[in-house]
Amino acid sequence: MNFIYFIFAFLVGTATSIQSGVNSQLRQSIAHPVLAALISFGSGFVVLALMCLAFRTPIPALETMRGISWWKWTGGLLGAIYVTTVIITVPRIGAGNLLSLSVAGQLLAAVVLDHYGLLGFKEHGLTLWRLVGVLLIVLGVVLVVKN
Repeated sequence: MNFIYFIFAFLVGTATSIQSGVNSQLRQSIAHPVLAALISFGSGFVVLALMCLAFRTPIPALETMRGISWWKWTGGLLGAIYVTTVIITVPRIGAGNLLSLSVAGQLLAAVVLDHYGLLGFKEHGLTLWRLVGVLLIVLGVVLVVKN
């Protein structure tokens, strides 16, 4: 059953590469990286809003919304920083370099978050195999970026 989640994760990685190119081309067409990111998020917002309507997703009570910690609202901010950085960076260093460095950064952060169980993640201690995996990814990044 978990195998399907591995497939979804792989496909999302593929989509991330495609998204980088699409957003970079959008930036070239409109000549502004932040506006390109805004359009990208705007189209995503429309799709998500339509999905919420289609699935009749209930809107949480205002009291519930007020009780949410400030830092839990920063996901969109981090996403905006990521997408804008990709739009600016990918034409300069290429998709392979950008995404390999991005994946290495994601993996290093994820291993730390998992090890300490931060942000609500289930604890997964740093094992020798996880460390070897991280080192192999970092080595792979060095090989990809080296050109």
